Amino acid sequence: MNHLAHAVLAGDEPDLILGGLLGDFVHGPVPTGLRRGVELGIRLHRAIDVHTDSHPVVVDLRNLFVAPFRRYAGILLDVWFDHLLARDFAHWCTTPLERFSGDLLALLQRHADELPPSMRGFVAYMQRNGLPAAYADAGVIGRALAGIGTRLSRANPLHEALPVLQANDAALQRGFEEFLPAAAYVRAGMAAGHAGVGRRAALPYGSGGGRVALDAHR
Repeated sequence: MNHLAHAVLAGDEPDLILGGLLGDFVHGPVPTGLRRGVELGIRLHRAIDVHTDSHPVVVDLRNLFVAPFRRYAGILLDVWFDHLLARDFAHWCTTPLERFSGDLLALLQRHADELPPSMRGFVAYMQRNGLPAAYADAGVIGRALAGIGTRLSRANPLHEALPVLQANDAALQRGFEEFLPAAAYVRAGMAAGHAGVGRRAALPYGSGGGRVALDAHR
């Protein structure tokens, strides 16, 4: 899962959201001294990633890609899932996408001193490019994949992947709509062992009363 999906699945608790986004930038053992909610957010991020990688729907979707894209199917799905979520955001969340995106950036800015340097650089990139709301634009996704490709150690075809994703869009959409509600239950499972992690599959977001409408699946 990518940044927008992790933020949505974290619910409405700011520290869980912050930890959920930190999860891509914190590797190895979870650092000591973090606030409990931030620590749990990182652990939730990791649990969602493990669940995603092993989910039968995601396994089937990876098989849509052939060489030379098959090796990068995980990256392609992560980024395209954020596109699908942003493109149909009103279906999944009662908070408007632009407001959600602005609130998320404001949260990251308030806690900038807690972010590792690599994440502060990414937050600046988000601000310049109107992310995560701009993930609704397929052209932005294409540029994001090309940027990821430049950071990989070997030559790769990510800069050419957008037409492949668009050609498979219908199948990817169906799989995403089946998979995302199930991903919400990872948070419910963590709640069984950690106080303060909400149990609901329909995850609330934002002090203004928005909520992720995962119980309103088509």
